[in-house]
Amino acid sequence: MESSRARRSRRARPSRTRPLLYTALATVAVVGGTAAGTVYVKAQAHSGASPVSSSASASTPATADGEESVEPVAEPTVDYDALLAEAMETVSVAGKAKVSVAVLDLDSGDSASYGDGAFDTASIVKVDILATLLLQAQDDGRHLTATEKSYATTMIENSDNTAASALWRTIGKADGLEAANKRFGLTDTEGGDDMLWGLTQTTAADQLTLLQQVFGDDSELSESSQTYLQGLMKQIEADQHWGVSAAAGGSKWALKNGWLARSTTGLWDVNSIGRVTADGHDYLVAVLSKGNSTQAKGISLVEEAAKAAVSAIAGDASSSSASATPSPSSSAS
Repeated sequence: MESSRARRSRRARPSRTRPLLYTALATVAVVGGTAAGTVYVKAQAHSGASPVSSSASASTPATADGEESVEPVAEPTVDYDALLAEAMETVSVAGKAKVSVAVLDLDSGDSASYGDGAFDTASIVKVDILATLLLQAQDDGRHLTATEKSYATTMIENSDNTAASALWRTIGKADGLEAANKRFGLTDTEGGDDMLWGLTQTTAADQLTLLQQVFGDDSELSESSQTYLQGLMKQIEADQHWGVSAAAGGSKWALKNGWLARSTTGLWDVNSIGRVTADGHDYLVAVLSKGNSTQAKGISLVEEAAKAAVSAIAGDASSSSASATPSPSSSAS
């Protein structure tokens, strides 16, 4: 379905510098005249001229004009999922906890995911609720009302549940959310029953897709809608400055966190989604976790996973490590 605004062209993705190992392999391929390189090597046969190498002349066919060539093969591709899995081996997952993470480098287009299964959204669904409201307003050709803006601000910046419930009703609860998500490209997110928006089920991959709608160039949301939602995610109240922001280089981040103690088990859902900037690159990161024995342990897990995800895509998996855990409010959100 076409966007409600003209789709913006995607930014050209700059080529990503590959690890030194691949450069070394390509150099050996050219000098040795083997078929392991990604370029053609030709040596014109002149009288008295030395060949490129004895192995090249012996193993490569000569063309009709006396040239020698080496057949090219594709440059080895980087398996970022494998790199992320390796980085996640350093992340402590205690007891019954489970974690899933997805990451995208907005500059290079490289992405990776780890873990699977569905997770409760808790309050990260508030980003989806507001994105849905903004899309519905676009379709109706109207701006948000003053009341809707007030609710939106407290819902995102303060993670206010009363505001979320009001806007959940406005969008048509789960039916409205799922209709918008179909246009956003989410395929594995199911809205919570009736007013239980915090029990919406989702995956890390779907949350990464949602983040692309909020921060990406190709979105169903208008530029003004994106800017509005991004602005709120950059102004989260101080006691919620945790989560994927741990992977940022400084204060360049925009996020929404969610936390919820399940009454049936006493275990915690702790989630965080957003955009972070590190080493000059912008990353979208979604980390979902469940089964944490405490909120603090869930926060630590989410932050370690976020840093592992960014380091894996950046090609510096060894740099990920745990950060100090803050002491936020223990109430559900």
